Amino acid sequence: MSRRVRRRTAQSRDKEKVAVSPPYAEAPDHCEIPRPGGCCFGGGGGAAGVDWTALPDDTVVQIFSRLNYRDRASLASTCRSWRLLGSSPSLWTSLDLRAHRCDPDIAAVLAGRCAHLRRLRFHGSASASALIYLQARGLREMAGDCCCEITDASLSVLAARHEALESLQIGPDPCMRITSDAVRHIAMCCTRLRRLRLSGIREVHGEAINALAKHCPQLAELAFLDCGLIDEGALGKVVPLRFLSVAGSRNLKWSTASLSWSSLPSLVAVDVSRTDVSASAVLRLLSASKTLKVLCALNCAVFEEEWSYNSTACRKTKGKLLLAQFSNVCSGVASFFKGYGYVVREQSIFAEWRSLLSEDKNLSDIMNWLEWILSHSLLRAAESNPNGMDGFWLRQGAALLLSLVKSFQEDVQERAATGLAIFVVTDDENATVEPARAEAVMQNGGIPLLLELARSSQEGVQSEAAKAIANLSVNSKVAKAVADEGGIHILANLARSSNRVVAEEAAGGLWNLSVGEEHKAAIADAGGVKALVNLIFKWTSGVDGVLERAAGALANLAADDKCSVEIAMAGGVRALVTLARTCKVEGVQEQVFLSQAARALANLAAHGDSNSNNAAVGQEEGALEALVQLTFSQNEGVRQEAAGALWNLSFDDRNREAIALAGGVEALVALAHACANASQGLQERAAGALWGLSVSEANSIAIGREGGVAPLIALARTDAEDVHETAAGALWNLAFNSGNALRIIEEGGVPALVHLCSSSGSKMARFMAALALAYMFDGRMDEVALVGSSLEGSSKSVNFDGARRMALKHIEAFVLTFSDPQVFSVAASSSAPAALAQVADTARIQEAGHLRCSAAEIGRYIAMLRNPSSVLRACAAFALLQFTIPGGRHAAHHASLLQKAGAARVLRATAAATTAPVEAKICARIVLRNLEHHQLEAAT
Repeated sequence: MSRRVRRRTAQSRDKEKVAVSPPYAEAPDHCEIPRPGGCCFGGGGGAAGVDWTALPDDTVVQIFSRLNYRDRASLASTCRSWRLLGSSPSLWTSLDLRAHRCDPDIAAVLAGRCAHLRRLRFHGSASASALIYLQARGLREMAGDCCCEITDASLSVLAARHEALESLQIGPDPCMRITSDAVRHIAMCCTRLRRLRLSGIREVHGEAINALAKHCPQLAELAFLDCGLIDEGALGKVVPLRFLSVAGSRNLKWSTASLSWSSLPSLVAVDVSRTDVSASAVLRLLSASKTLKVLCALNCAVFEEEWSYNSTACRKTKGKLLLAQFSNVCSGVASFFKGYGYVVREQSIFAEWRSLLSEDKNLSDIMNWLEWILSHSLLRAAESNPNGMDGFWLRQGAALLLSLVKSFQEDVQERAATGLAIFVVTDDENATVEPARAEAVMQNGGIPLLLELARSSQEGVQSEAAKAIANLSVNSKVAKAVADEGGIHILANLARSSNRVVAEEAAGGLWNLSVGEEHKAAIADAGGVKALVNLIFKWTSGVDGVLERAAGALANLAADDKCSVEIAMAGGVRALVTLARTCKVEGVQEQVFLSQAARALANLAAHGDSNSNNAAVGQEEGALEALVQLTFSQNEGVRQEAAGALWNLSFDDRNREAIALAGGVEALVALAHACANASQGLQERAAGALWGLSVSEANSIAIGREGGVAPLIALARTDAEDVHETAAGALWNLAFNSGNALRIIEEGGVPALVHLCSSSGSKMARFMAALALAYMFDGRMDEVALVGSSLEGSSKSVNFDGARRMALKHIEAFVLTFSDPQVFSVAASSSAPAALAQVADTARIQEAGHLRCSAAEIGRYIAMLRNPSSVLRACAAFALLQFTIPGGRHAAHHASLLQKAGAARVLRATAAATTAPVEAKICARIVLRNLEHHQLEAAT
């Protein structure tokens, strides 16, 4: 099974997004909405239905406010009156474009509704350049993320076109192309600015900060996060400043900073987290500033080390709130509140403070800022995952993130949910989730909280909550809790979202939950299978994690028989084949979801005995050709899963021949040649696919002619038991043909098979190696050997007599390993069924019951019972015993073939022969007993 976790929070800047809905389509005058029964909710109303057209306008507007933009547009297109209501200014005061592609044309379309727009969120530098076309001159708040490529020019134009801005936030991704010039333009254009948050600027010169001080008299909050250089002295001139954050910034002169900032007359709170601030600078700020109430210094290594040696420092912070990794944040905030006359419980401080401070604006501002900087610092700590944080996360970090999830600030909620998704992951490549951290979230009530968050009407919050649920569900205990709390239904619903990011994260959650056998049926019952299949059909264009997650979840679900049937009924075969056929394999991510698509097809085809999916996959147009082509992929995982799919599909007779027609023999022989140093999984599947194809004699001959013998012999020499089995199985099938048998001898296959026969840890590998050797030396190959080498141009010389002696010696030794002298002695002198049953139990190879032989193969074992070699007679009787033991999958089939071939007479002769070895005689008697059993069973 496989699963996936997500650690990175930033989306790729060229990530494909969905276009915002165009203007509302022309609508009819009257509203006609179908009801479930197929009738319409007409104007009659009454008991039969509701007259939706009679709803008050205010109610309709409230309904619109609960919908996303697409649903709002769809509902507005129902009739003209609703179209007008859908354009109400109150519905367009806030706009979140992060999940949508916003180019100048789309922005121009939306412009007519943006006259009253006050709050805007966007994603990416391309969207930033298009925002001026919204004509939203009354905009008060603007926030953009993933704007790494945004330039001074773009940001300056945005500022010039939106002079009424009071809050501007660009981050948390670094804006490396932004300079102090843009900051200066913002200051001169947006004179009403109250809040400015910028991330990753290389340098913030004094000139730019002085411009902010001069032109922005209401600037109360300033955040320069993760910046390279800041003129800390100039910050002391921004007189109205109340909240300052320089978290993650470098090259700060702390002596200058502490002196300059302590003189700010209104400074209330400072955040220096993730910097090299010293303990002396912190103490100087706290003691020198008369107004400073809060200082946050999370994850500051220098400060923490120095503080641990300063025993008198705590006394100097009395009455002020110092937050650091060594302090208890909730306890500190509760004590801070107590100093203002408010009594609040530590555990619920972030949940209760709003009700307490409804009339205290100063403290409310502090708490809002504190939530914002804590969510930012905790997220950064989760992303970087520094050493020594385990204790912090378990002691208070997980609980803090869960508290912040309850914030009224949407961006704080999102960052906290993202932090929960990330901090539990210690190795995203191997999907490693730290159990203690995941269980800490669960024990603090995090699962119901995140599931409730996933029901939010805000798509950004939905996606981050779904991501957290997905990552946490890697832990089996958390997965059970998610399922018990109804999380599977929630994720299945989110997977139907028209927002690609939301659907992607929900599919990731279903992928991880589908690892558990106990969750597969629940996912299907919740409609998850159909939702996942639809995702592949819906997002076929472009490259995205949604395809990887949907295919990965379907691959896990396809391993379950009932779910595999539901996948096929939902169109999953076509979806997965389309994905495998149409994807252009170029990058790492494409390779990953191609691997999952191939794995899903392999699992769908693995239920050949219980449903028709094997045949259905083979009959889907282009499926076999696509899988054959995937064996040439540069990615080993893709090659492995494609070979596995072809192996499973080769169990169907029609598929077997169609694979060969699609070039499967040549492709798989080439793959076997190329995987000498590959993973065990690829080696096993490459040999297994050749084993499956070689069931057909025509394919067997083709494999020999294509040079498939040599790589199979090489694989037989590996150390892996699973590879031993598939390589031995393929060589057993190939050896049935005399020409291939000669090739095996000439390529040095006898020593390899002898080694397997005597030394492999797999009974099946030893059994099939013995059978291959028996085929090679039962006399059928003698005529071919007399004609000469089967290999054109070969000058190899082989000592056939020596090879035969070696083979027979080890075949005999193999059979004797299943012969208990005492048990055989009793069986030889007794006709009691119990004695034979004991021999059968001792000799039985459980897995051999899965092998299926053709009439020609059964006929060959019957002929082998007459062979002059006593070793081959014993081997043939032993093999027929394995093939006919009651309970074997194909035992009845083999018994029928033996009956039709008149094998009973030959078996009786073997059992009665005085010159036959005791093993042959007793095994023949057991086979006769097995035939009688199957005959009676068929009669009843």
